[in-house]
Amino acid sequence: MTTIWELDFYSRPLVDENGKKIWEVLVCESPLDVKTQPDALFRYAEYCASTEVNSAHLQQVLKTAIAQAPKPPTRIRFFRQAMNNMITKACEELGIPAVLSLRTYRLTQWLEQRMQEEYPQHPGFQPGTNPSVSFAETAPQVLPDALRGEKWAFVTLEAAALEEMTDWAIAFGEGFPLRLAGLEPAALIPGLLIFTTRATPMAAWMSGLELGMVSFDPELKQLLLTTGVNNRWILASLNSSPLQTEAKNFTTAKQIAQGVHFLAIQASPDTEAFAGFWLLQDPKLA
Repeated sequence: MTTIWELDFYSRPLVDENGKKIWEVLVCESPLDVKTQPDALFRYAEYCASTEVNSAHLQQVLKTAIAQAPKPPTRIRFFRQAMNNMITKACEELGIPAVLSLRTYRLTQWLEQRMQEEYPQHPGFQPGTNPSVSFAETAPQVLPDALRGEKWAFVTLEAAALEEMTDWAIAFGEGFPLRLAGLEPAALIPGLLIFTTRATPMAAWMSGLELGMVSFDPELKQLLLTTGVNNRWILASLNSSPLQTEAKNFTTAKQIAQGVHFLAIQASPDTEAFAGFWLLQDPKLA
């Protein structure tokens, strides 16, 4: 069974007795479906001195965490591009693939909790603004011809309906507990539904990527899929005003739903099974 960890290795608003920045390694297991109880999953935290900021030390911390975890990770997600080389090297030495990802939902929530409750209790706490993480946007890429949908539609589901996602026939996909986003059962979750006769190949291709979010770029007039943290793919060009209005309404609905939305792939509107179904969250709206 797949076990994915979320990882952060970065400085905190803390200093030691010599005024040097204190760093921290955080790891937590990703909840991979809507019914998982996040609080029951493994997590581990360890402070590090600024002199220990290297891949060798990170590797040792990860070994300690793995020794304490009920299951070792099969993959590790992280969101800080600045730490890409160090994290990737440490994980490679352990034989664990590491990928940049926007799907660090539980880690993001845990970081926010520690910013409010944990770090202010530390004697070396230095209050100040917490710099947000930004990702440089890349030019959108064209999807391979074999992976383009023939039809698509914006749809909406209640959060309560998505709680049954684990019971649906889904070939490829991933969810997360909606309570991580603080959503009530009656909340409306917007989504993009793609219909294509190549549904299974398209869903299989997408499952090999770190799906991040679906978004509308009003300047480019394009519906985009972000993978990793900033790789963008053109799902559709919206050349008419009615389609652009639909896309803007989709964006508004995402904002109301704390950035939560979904991407689904089906062979046709008549089938009940999904070739692919992913719950996603736009970090800029969370």
